[in-house]
Amino acid sequence: MSTSHGKAVRDELRPLTRELRHAIPDVYQGYKELHDAALRSGALDGKVKELAFAIAVSKECDGCIAAHAHAAVLQGATVQEAAETLGVTFLMNGGPATIYGARAFAAFNEFYTEHIDRQS
Repeated sequence: MSTSHGKAVRDELRPLTRELRHAIPDVYQGYKELHDAALRSGALDGKVKELAFAIAVSKECDGCIAAHAHAAVLQGATVQEAAETLGVTFLMNGGPATIYGARAFAAFNEFYTEHIDRQS
């Protein structure tokens, strides 16, 4: 049995997030504005910024991993770029990164395969 670290995580969190967003809409709107501003292409393009999903490995956040792995795929990141980015987390985080890095790589590959299949 294969465990999804991408779509299943997003699907599990979606209704929970929606409920909280309805309770505190102004906070979520402020966060969305910060999110959009931080990820807008500038000196660094969107792909590079989304490959920073490696930070989610450091924070051990499965929801963040899923969201930003998917966004990295949509921004054109390759499997090798994702793998090398995650390799840096090993340097910075040691052992825990080997666990969450593997989850992140699985999530990235799940979205990457789906993306490639849609293009075929």
